[in-house]
Amino acid sequence: MLVGYVSNEKYSALCDVHFEFRSGESVASAKSLISGAVYADISPGIYEVVFGKEGYGSKIVEVTVGPEAPYHFRLLTDSLLGYMWPKCVKSGENAEFRVHSDEEFSLELYRYGETKQLVKRIGTYDEHGPRATIQITPDGDYTQTGVQWNKHGYSNKNLKQVITAPEKSGLYYLHTTTRSGKSFNFPWIIAPATPTADIAVLASDINWNAYNSFGGRSNYIHTSEFPETPTVNARLELNRYIHADHKTYASESYAPLSLDRPEPYNHIPTDEELEDPIRGRQGCHLASVEWRFLGWLEREGFEYDYYSETQFHFDQLPLEQYRILVLSVHPEYWSVKMYDRLKKWVHQQGGKLLYLGGNGLDCEVEFLDEHRIVYHNTCWSHSEDNYSPQGEPQESRMHRRHEAQANLLGQVFSWPGAMTAAPYEVINPSHWCFSGTDLGRGDLFGTESLHQRVPGGASGHETDKMSPSSPENTELLAKGLNPDDGGADMIYYNTPSGGEVFSVGSICWNASIVVDKNVSAITANVLRRFSGRK
Repeated sequence: MLVGYVSNEKYSALCDVHFEFRSGESVASAKSLISGAVYADISPGIYEVVFGKEGYGSKIVEVTVGPEAPYHFRLLTDSLLGYMWPKCVKSGENAEFRVHSDEEFSLELYRYGETKQLVKRIGTYDEHGPRATIQITPDGDYTQTGVQWNKHGYSNKNLKQVITAPEKSGLYYLHTTTRSGKSFNFPWIIAPATPTADIAVLASDINWNAYNSFGGRSNYIHTSEFPETPTVNARLELNRYIHADHKTYASESYAPLSLDRPEPYNHIPTDEELEDPIRGRQGCHLASVEWRFLGWLEREGFEYDYYSETQFHFDQLPLEQYRILVLSVHPEYWSVKMYDRLKKWVHQQGGKLLYLGGNGLDCEVEFLDEHRIVYHNTCWSHSEDNYSPQGEPQESRMHRRHEAQANLLGQVFSWPGAMTAAPYEVINPSHWCFSGTDLGRGDLFGTESLHQRVPGGASGHETDKMSPSSPENTELLAKGLNPDDGGADMIYYNTPSGGEVFSVGSICWNASIVVDKNVSAITANVLRRFSGRK
C-alpha cells in the first residue's frame, strides 16, 4: 500500500530512502521511489517508522498508517544553518540561537554598520554523541507551523543557548563556523529599549519571510499550499515555470508562512564588505543591501534606531517619538494596521517619511500570531490589468483589499522596468534635494551600483511610478531611464500637518548609495532637511 512520500527541506522528492516499519515483533522494510513515494507491504495500524538516507539526518517517528491522505515524511540535509528566536528583540531582551550542524561549530556575534564589528565570542558547541548537534524538522508542511529547533533536535541546557541583546541598536549577525571550515551567518535585529535618535529605520523582515523558501514553500513557490506530492522536476511541475504568466497568485486563500525558520537567503559571506558587489540573486533586495544603507548612515554621521516591520506591527515602535521613518530597499508586504498607522503619522501628525525602495506596501499581510503570516495575494496578474468586481481598475494587491499605496508613498509598483536597471535623469533641478550636487535638467545620476543581479544603475530591479492615487501636490523630481518607460519616479510631496514624503521608487537605490556620490548627496540632503539640519 502507499504509505506516503518523503522529501527534503526543499520539498524535493527523495529516492532510495530506507524505511523500517516496526509494530510489536514484526518489521517490514521499504525504499522510496524516484517520486518520493513509499510503498510497504503492511496493514493499517500504528507503526514506529525508522527512515534515513546518507547525507541526511535519520529519524524515528510514530505514524498511523491507513486509508487517509498519504503521510509526508521529511528529512533534513546535513549542513550548517541557524537563526535567532525571536529574530527581533529590544536591547536587554534575550533570544536563543538555533543552529543545525552535523559537526562541532563555533559562534561569534557581530554588529553590521560601517564595518563588521566583533561584539563577542559566544562559544564552541559539540556533544559526546555522534552527530548530536543536528536539528530535527517536523514532518508535513512546517512552513506553516515553524521548525521549532532546539525543541526538536540539538539543545544544551548547561551551555544555555541564549544571548542577551547588546545595548546599541542595529543589525547584528551571528557568525557560525564548523570545525571543517563551513560557515553560515544569520541576522538578529536589535531595537533600542527606548528611542535614542530622530531617525527610525525599518528592516523589511516581513518581506524576508515572503522570499524564504526553507521547508519548500515561500510566497513565490507553492504559494497557496503544498501540492499532494513533492517536486521531482521544478521546471516541469511548478506553476511559476509552466505558465507564461507564472500563475504565482491564482488563489483567493493562502496558507500561512512561519517566521520560525532559518533564512538561507540572508546569509552574508564573512569576507563581504560594505563596498563590495552584492553577491547572489537574493542579496540585492534582502538583508545584504539593507546593511549597505545602515553602513552608509554611519559613514555619513546619521544616528538611527533600527526596528523590524514585525515590531512595528506589534506596537513596539513608538513612532510618535521619532521625526523620520525610513523604509529601505523592498518593503513589499505590510499589514493594514501598519499602513494606516504610518499614513496617519505622515498626513495628520507631521511625520517625515523616506521611502528608499521599490515595490513597497504592495500586498496586505495578516498576522495569525507572533510568527504565522498570511500573505493576501488574491487572484492577481502582474502582466495584465486588474479590476475590482465592480470593474474599477486596481493598482496593487493592497489596493484590492484596502487602498492603493500611492496615497501614502506617492507611487505604486508597475511591471515595466522590472529586472532592468538604469540611471535617473533630473527633471526638476531646482528642488532642494539636489542642493550641492551641480546636477542640471537632463543630467544623469545613479550610474554606479553594487547590484550584480541587475547591473546598470540606481533605478531598477523593480520600480514604482506615480499613479491616479498619488496626492495632487506630488512633484516629479527625476525619472529612471529604464526601457518601456519603466524608470522609477523620484517624487516629493508634503501634507497640511507638516508631514513630508520623499520616495525614490527603486529597489536598486541602496545598492548605489555607498558608491554613487549623487545618490549619497541626495539622500543626505533629504535626511538633513527632514531632521531640521538644513
